[in-house]
Amino acid sequence: MSTIGIALAGGGPLGGIYEIGASVALAEAIVGLDFNHADIFVGVSSGSLVAAAFANGITPEKLARILIDNDAEEFFDPEMLLRPAFGEYLSRVLSVPHLLWSATQNYLADPLHHGLFESFQRLSRAIPTGLFDNSGIDRVMKNLFSRRGRTNDFRKLKHKLFLVATDLDSGETVAFGSPGHDGIPISTAVQASTALPGLFPPVRIDGHYFVDGALIKTLHASVALKEGAELVLCINPLVPFDAELAARRNAQERQTLNDGGLPVVLSQTFRAIIHSRMRVGMDRYKHQYENADVVLFEPTRDDAEMFFTNVFSYRDRRRLCEHAYQRTRIDLYRRRHELRPILERHGLDLDLAVLKDHRRSLISPSRHRARVSLEKTTRALDTSLDELQHWLESRQPA
Repeated sequence: MSTIGIALAGGGPLGGIYEIGASVALAEAIVGLDFNHADIFVGVSSGSLVAAAFANGITPEKLARILIDNDAEEFFDPEMLLRPAFGEYLSRVLSVPHLLWSATQNYLADPLHHGLFESFQRLSRAIPTGLFDNSGIDRVMKNLFSRRGRTNDFRKLKHKLFLVATDLDSGETVAFGSPGHDGIPISTAVQASTALPGLFPPVRIDGHYFVDGALIKTLHASVALKEGAELVLCINPLVPFDAELAARRNAQERQTLNDGGLPVVLSQTFRAIIHSRMRVGMDRYKHQYENADVVLFEPTRDDAEMFFTNVFSYRDRRRLCEHAYQRTRIDLYRRRHELRPILERHGLDLDLAVLKDHRRSLISPSRHRARVSLEKTTRALDTSLDELQHWLESRQPA
């Protein structure tokens, strides 16, 4: 069996939900692939959260269940990202008197040479570095990884995990989990990798400030390739939306994204920039790592469901996870002639029977009943194991 890597790109809560649904489809359809036993996991931004869960043995199906059943307490609720960064606000407000006094002194010392605007420009330092507080990510992930069989320590994982963030002062990327950067908690690395500038304050780690890992590169599959991965399965959830293509394929009137206002315009701009950059990186991998295969899965450019979903709506999150699952299944079947030779080189194959089974769904009643039955069995087994351990401990001599 080849050395296999899983690389997950960023994309905010929307991207993380899409990656979970897509991962379930890949795990079901690729024979010989155990998503939780890949050799190398790489995550950036929201992909770091999902990659860390996979590396800790949490299956794609389990993550999908959490989303679909709205079990926010166990994992992650996107609404926690909208909590104002009151601590950041307070620290900046407290800096205003000193900055104002310093600016006034600077101007009055030489008003002929120090312009008023120039002198008081230093007040911009009082502007908060982020609107919202993402420390809840650290807290929730720490709780998630403190449960039996999981760990919040990179060094105790059974498989390699790399979570990429950007050092704000140097502009360099740092792969937490690599030697010299594996002593911090996994949960803190996730918080740093997801700290999108402007939305969230930089995260301080060992005297350095870190922001979103997608600032430099979108996917960072090269981290897995440098570690010796011979096959890297990549999921990129964000692609530019082609309104004209969507209108042609769905026989409807073409929508102008400008009508959606600033949020839609910014979303399209952001997607276009990061996708173009990612494509350059994918082409580079072909030349730098000729003996490795890098396979990318992403939405189509006419995927309006992916572009316009409101991730803060429970209904939309549930629907998006199912949508990602089904679209990835379609993509696997459509590309089967291309993918099967690649997978076979690494001891894997596609299960076409699974892909042809149109009854499969993340939200189907049959899947739900089977899952409930399995969970009851698992809970009973956990209880029995706990009782056995307690009995063994009681039998040990004092």
